[in-house]
Amino acid sequence: MELGQKLKEVRLTERLTQTEICEITGVKMETWKAYEYARSKSVSSIELLKVTTHPRFKKYALWLVTDETAPACGQISPVIG
Repeated sequence: MELGQKLKEVRLTERLTQTEICEITGVKMETWKAYEYARSKSVSSIELLKVTTHPRFKKYALWLVTDETAPACGQISPVIG
């Protein structure tokens, strides 16, 4: 799964709109949309850090970067339906 799709899965699992996640993380709306709609081939490390270091989303950091989880360490993946 591409990183932009993974970011979308995190947003949906957290039941946030694009506007809400952008307000929470500080990622610009046009940037977030470019990731979700695959208009951008890569995700900026600065923008990824805004998500992975935010207390609400830290639990997804390992999965976002490596596709792995470590539940014992609190690292999970979103529930993908």
